Amino acid sequence: MTKDRSSILLNIIDTKRVDTECNIKIEGFVTAGFPSPAADYVEKELNFKELFIRNESSTFFVRVEGSSMINSNIYDGDILVVDKSLLPYDNSVLVCFIDGEFTVKRVSEIEGELFLIPDNPIFKPIKIDENSDFRLWGVVTFAIHRFR
Repeated sequence: MTKDRSSILLNIIDTKRVDTECNIKIEGFVTAGFPSPAADYVEKELNFKELFIRNESSTFFVRVEGSSMINSNIYDGDILVVDKSLLPYDNSVLVCFIDGEFTVKRVSEIEGELFLIPDNPIFKPIKIDENSDFRLWGVVTFAIHRFR
């Protein structure tokens, strides 16, 4: 059995220390389909705090270590934006605490039992039972990763 190495290192970045004036100029748009005549429309600025943080007092950032969520486009080294105030919906990506470790998974009910579901076929679901020390830590709202 493959050990689940998709734990989360809690390198938490305090959102209060994120500069509210962290703005960058957007130079324009690029289409991912057919070229657009609106390509010369330019948004003025992008504020990272406004983009990533919906609820400042309940939002934190963590760095991912592992590969169990690669089919959700969450990779080793990515930074996740996690909001503790949001209620999960079916198939949400969640940061959870189970039996002394943090992990990022989907939580799903299968035949009346709860499981942490990885998004990589080499990892097996983790059953949550009455003996598990399980807590939902927050809902992942963004994954930030590099392309190279």
